[in-house]
Amino acid sequence: MKQSLDHYRKAFLIYLDKFRGYSDLTLKSYDESLKEAFSFLEVEEQGSHTTFNLMPYRLHIAHLKAKTISKKVSAMRSFCSYLNDQGEKVSLKADESIKVPASLPKPINDTHIQEALSQAPLNEKLVVILLYTLGLRISELVSLELKEISSKWVRVTGKGQKSRDIPLLSSTHALMQAYIDEMRPRRFLFESEQGQLSENSLRYLVTKCFKRIGLKVTPHQLRHSYATALLNNNARIADVSELLGHASMATTQIYTKLGSSLKMQNYLKAHPLCQDDDENS
Repeated sequence: MKQSLDHYRKAFLIYLDKFRGYSDLTLKSYDESLKEAFSFLEVEEQGSHTTFNLMPYRLHIAHLKAKTISKKVSAMRSFCSYLNDQGEKVSLKADESIKVPASLPKPINDTHIQEALSQAPLNEKLVVILLYTLGLRISELVSLELKEISSKWVRVTGKGQKSRDIPLLSSTHALMQAYIDEMRPRRFLFESEQGQLSENSLRYLVTKCFKRIGLKVTPHQLRHSYATALLNNNARIADVSELLGHASMATTQIYTKLGSSLKMQNYLKAHPLCQDDDENS
């Protein structure tokens, strides 16, 4: 490889911070996992191609919980993906996934979203609003074409090239129209002079928007917030599943678990007997 692994590790962490908006705790976890993995990797080079054999590392961490192993291997997988994006030819061996229980998503409080929006310029505001009011994946937002937008609906092409129609709030449509009038995109909603904006460009706008109020928020958290808000306000799970573009309602059901968890937390805080119980414990 042209540069040392430590050089790329540092550059990778900067990328995760600036463009992906990862929290300080997550960055620290990635850094520790990569440093640890580098101590055990078997590096095989054939011409310009490099292969990292994770087997010695997997044996070293085999005693850990499945979820912990999955996170550590995922860090290496993301690192190698980054290297390939930088023009290095890299592949992994022994990086097979470990099945772990699904974790609950972390939605953003609507108050925080509104506070961030109140300070945001037009382009940041529109990206956040579309993710929050349409529940889009970042890949879907990048690919959104002008021809798929009407005054009341947006047609989105999701995973497996499946299309779905999502209701568009009148306020969101007005904001979108103001952006179109100002930016004059030709085909895609989000464009530059060089063409369609990248996913990283939109992620960066979300990061900037929430950084002003001291939060690190990802586009996917806004999608979580959309789904959670609908279910907490008694939307049918079948409808939410369709709006999100989930292939199965089983995927959507994780949000119902989150709703139950929040209800329990609110109950424990609000009910007087629960408060008495906390004081006596």
